[in-house]
Parts: sequence; C-alpha cells; structure tokens
Amino acid sequence: MARPRDDLGLGRALGERMLPLIVAAMSFLAALALAGSVGAAALAQRWQEGAASVLSVQVPKPTAPSVDQPVQSRLERVLAVLRGTPGIGTARPLSEAELTELLKPWLGSGAGRLALPLPAVIEVHLTGAGPDMAVLSQRLEATAPGTTPESHGVWVRRLSALARSLEACAWVALALVAGIAAAMIAIATRAGLAVRRDAIEIVHGLGATDAIIAGRFAARATRNTAGGALLGALVALPVLLMLSDLAAPFASVGAQPAAAAIPWLGALPMALWSALAGLPAVAALIGWTTTQITVRRWLRQLP
Repeated sequence: MARPRDDLGLGRALGERMLPLIVAAMSFLAALALAGSVGAAALAQRWQEGAASVLSVQVPKPTAPSVDQPVQSRLERVLAVLRGTPGIGTARPLSEAELTELLKPWLGSGAGRLALPLPAVIEVHLTGAGPDMAVLSQRLEATAPGTTPESHGVWVRRLSALARSLEACAWVALALVAGIAAAMIAIATRAGLAVRRDAIEIVHGLGATDAIIAGRFAARATRNTAGGALLGALVALPVLLMLSDLAAPFASVGAQPAAAAIPWLGALPMALWSALAGLPAVAALIGWTTTQITVRRWLRQLP
C-alpha cells in the first residue's frame, strides 16, 4: 500500500510516536470519565427505583388491641389494612433480629438488650404508583393511633442530587481531557511548523495556499490522533470490564441483544460501547480542527 505523500517532511516535524501516545493517554482518561458518567446514571436509577418502591411503617405498642378491631393487636390490624390497600404489593413486619441489626449503628451490640419497648417496623413494597399517602396515613391513624408511614422520598431526592453531581463531574473531567488534548495537539503542531518553517515559507511563496498547507498538517494530525484514541480505548476496555464486574452486584446494566452470542458484550451498557467506539472519531475531529486553526493562524503571521 502506498504511503501518504509527505512533501513537507511532517513525519519528522510532528513526530510519529509522541502525539499518538499523548492522545492515547487522553483517550484512556476520557473512557474512564465516560464510564463514570454512565455508571453513576445506572446506579442512581437502580437505587432511586428501589428507594421509591419501599415504605416503612412504625407501629408503637404493637401488641396492644387496635381501636377498630379490639380482637386484633395493633400490629395485626395495621398489616391487614396495608395488605388490603391498592398500590401495596407486600407488607412484612421485621423480626427482632432485624430490628437489632438496624439499631446497631447507633446503639452498638447491646441494642437487643434494651428495656425500652420498641415499635414494630413493617417493610412495605409498593406496586405501580403506590397508594395515596394522605389517605393511608388517615386510615392507619384511625386503626392504630401513632402509626407513622415513612416514605423514602428524602433519600430519593438525595440520590438524584448525588447522581447529577457525579455525572456533572464526569462531564467536566471529559471537557478538561478534551481541552488538554487540543492544547497538546496545538503545541505539537506549532513545534512542527517551527521545525519546517523554511520549507513551508518556500512552498507558500511558490503559491501553495493556506488551505493546502493546513490540510497537509491536519490530515497527518487526524491520522495520529485517531490511532492514538483507538489505542487508548483498547487499553481502557479491560479496565472497564473489570470495574463493571465489581459493580455488577450494585447495578444491573440490563440485557444486551447480542449478549447471548457474545457473553462479554453484555458486561457494559450499550451507551458505553457506543461512546468507546466514537472516541477515535471525536479525537480525529479535535485533531483536525485544532491543527487547521493553529496552522492557519501561524501562516497569517508570515511576512
């Protein structure tokens, strides 16, 4: 296969090794930033869905008779009300061992030996949009005064804010990586222009237009940056697969259509696969644009 023409000696001017390696390092960091953004969104969605679908109900004096059905205890009657309410899938009272585990962070290992009467805690899993909380609170209060349903809306809002913050940080990191890559390409281009200044001045004086000279530089920089970005993405791939395996217990990325045929293909979200595949194209665009701007500005300063 014929090698591209290099009338201006740009292979010596731009360097065939340093620029691709720098872009590969930037591409590696960009892949990690993209993975952080996609991973934060996936984890937040899973956590938000889980928190929004769970409700906790505290029943004080659970063994005392209920108000509307004295033959039943307050706990039994509250369970009956919950299980008969549309929008509630399951309602399960926590055992004493589970309550002890919940109190351990605050009361230590002696949480199970407290002499104080503890309220019963019911774990409620919602279905669909869930029940009308105002109506449910009124029914529970009429059945067992003092019973308080506690939704996890506060935690959902905090998780949403955390997810948005993590995604914003990932995009800021990605923008910084792109900016640093553009700066390094501009520096390499200016260094190449300085090395080949005499040759460029000669061909420019003989009638070579700014577009032709800038196009030669941009074509070479585009190939170098695209190759470097591809290398960086390939190096980042095993790292991302390892991180995905570690994060698997905390979030499911969902089944991918090709996962059955190629098992490891389903290890990463399709959005991340698309982003990795697009890194060389984005790097090539940054390289071409940066080089064109740098060369044209430099040529305008020639006498």
